[in-house]
Amino acid sequence: MRGAALAVCLTIGATAAFADITGARYADPTRRYDHGILGDEVEYGTLVISTTKGRVRLKLPQTRVFEDTEPRLADVDGDGAPEVIVVETDMARGARLSVYDEDGLVAATPYIGQTHRWLAPVGAGDLDGDGRVEIAYVETPHLAKILKVVRLVDGRLEPVARKSGLTNHRYGEPAIHGGVYRCGGRMVMVTADAHWNHAMATELVKGRLVSRELGPYRGPASLGAPAGCS
Repeated sequence: MRGAALAVCLTIGATAAFADITGARYADPTRRYDHGILGDEVEYGTLVISTTKGRVRLKLPQTRVFEDTEPRLADVDGDGAPEVIVVETDMARGARLSVYDEDGLVAATPYIGQTHRWLAPVGAGDLDGDGRVEIAYVETPHLAKILKVVRLVDGRLEPVARKSGLTNHRYGEPAIHGGVYRCGGRMVMVTADAHWNHAMATELVKGRLVSRELGPYRGPASLGAPAGCS
């Protein structure tokens, strides 16, 4: 997938060879995409990655935006250093989940396939305890409401599991709710059910997503860390 990064108009602000990522943010706000999924029509055209050797600016072409609340850092490839997880949208093909490092694109899911179709990250971690990191997100959280889990394998984000009827975002809200929490020796994904009636805890067990109700949904605080979790 690294070859695909050549299409993403990289602008390097500092050499980052053998550098570790320490932070990331979006820059270059733009109104070139009219979806407004997060409550306004402002998205971002550039990802700025801070490293131990300086900053790297990854600039998207005019046909794409970062349609997201903020970048997320996680060690996706298991090398002990973080990568950056983002929501990247093509105006004609909708959103995809993308992983970047200081050199550019590492891997990405397929675009959803249609304009004005989006996904909302849940979080990343070793969700099934096998020593490998997975990434969870909800594809089309206002329509199909499918929780998906993927894993980086040989430079590709491979599907691991999926489950319908779960969501973590309401159209027009500026925040994505829920997350991935550690509950003792287990990792739990917290979302709402499809109708926002209940907070739901979902675990990845032997390749399947298994959900249970945590209690009534009474607002965003209902999707915080369950009791005894962090």
